[in-house]
Amino acid sequence: MKTSRAGISAVLCMILTSSVWGAAAALAGDQGRVLDGPGAVLPHRDRAPAINRMLADRLENVLPELMRETGIDCWLVINREYAEDPVYLTMVPAPVFAARRTTMLLFIDRGEEGVKRFTVNRYPLGELYEPAWEGGDLDEQWQRLGDLLAEYKPKTIGVNTSRHWPVADGLTQSLHARLLEVLTPELQERVTSAEELAIRWLETRTPAELEVYPQIVSLARGVIAESFSERVITPGVTTTEDVSWYMWERFEELGLRIWFKPSVNTQHPDGECNTENPFCGVSDIIRPGDVIHTDVGICYLRLCTDTQEMGYVLRLGEDTVPDALVKALADGNRWQDILTNEMVTGRTGNEILAAARSASEAEGLNASIYTHPLGFFGHAPGPTIGMWDNQGETPVRGDWPLYASTGYAIEGNVKVRRNGDDDWWQIKLEQSAVFDGEKVLYLAGRQTEWHVVR
Repeated sequence: MKTSRAGISAVLCMILTSSVWGAAAALAGDQGRVLDGPGAVLPHRDRAPAINRMLADRLENVLPELMRETGIDCWLVINREYAEDPVYLTMVPAPVFAARRTTMLLFIDRGEEGVKRFTVNRYPLGELYEPAWEGGDLDEQWQRLGDLLAEYKPKTIGVNTSRHWPVADGLTQSLHARLLEVLTPELQERVTSAEELAIRWLETRTPAELEVYPQIVSLARGVIAESFSERVITPGVTTTEDVSWYMWERFEELGLRIWFKPSVNTQHPDGECNTENPFCGVSDIIRPGDVIHTDVGICYLRLCTDTQEMGYVLRLGEDTVPDALVKALADGNRWQDILTNEMVTGRTGNEILAAARSASEAEGLNASIYTHPLGFFGHAPGPTIGMWDNQGETPVRGDWPLYASTGYAIEGNVKVRRNGDDDWWQIKLEQSAVFDGEKVLYLAGRQTEWHVVR
């Protein structure tokens, strides 16, 4: 099945743009857009065609390139119901959301003939896969898989096993043992880890995905803008937990899945709760003069976001955010620029981290960096660029190189002194972005002005 990327893009645009931002009201600056009305998100029935067109594109155009890049001419994705391989759930058409009994996907690279895609399952998976067996006998199912591999004689048989990457370690020990039982001794020696292929498959973003990704990020930012306003917050009454639950319920109302509970916390003007304790300020009453912060992540059309933004609650008599906080946010934006400027194709996460930290220190910024890949998962595979509790080198994951067409949560913070030696404002920012091979592009802008609660 051959699907043109131009055709996919045209259909996706028609499906998505008709329902998304017709009722959205723009806010001043770059703070996201408040959602007005329920039409911003596709109903579930209309999501499947969009997902499946993007999947068809990936299978037809991305998978062959990555199999050849990583030297795998046969890839097996085998799992069972209630023990799904993370990779499997990115390769099956919607509305499939689980394995049925024992489910096998088989990809064989035939060179000029392309990559053949088989299922060896009790139940078929539609036109994207050719059924190589359908039945109810488990022994016959495994034997059919063994016969297929004996027929095609692949040079390498990649399976999802990995010591360091959970998303590439989806083949259970018992299924691995059962696979070896149906292979000839010669083919057993060709079984190898598909770790690199699995990571490259998961981290790579396609042009079709990048057309819809900005909207998904906009949805997350829109709920933040709505929640960090007087629509939701009554100073002196509303608590951070109230806002957190409002966000969760608002996403539910829109039909969007969160991948973690939204967090909301405060930093008080009296100096309390401005430490690095991530739980400080949780369940507090939000008061005038408070700096508020949120961390939000949603998934829609199989793509996930991760966003952190900051707000300020005006005091009586204030019309604008204090100049010191305006400068603090600007420092945060400068830290983002330093980091993204150091993101160069082929550099490892550890190399990017070291260069960005050195450049930040040279400019007098007290920055902490913990940027991670983003895509089918909120914490996706790819180069780790620092961790909140480790600003040195991260073994293995920090050694992964930066590739083009990959997504990232540009995440970290700057600490800005406000009074004494131990008195800081902490500006915690995170925005979803893509690296196109030459530069980092924010998928739906980034916060450059404070959310203001009046």
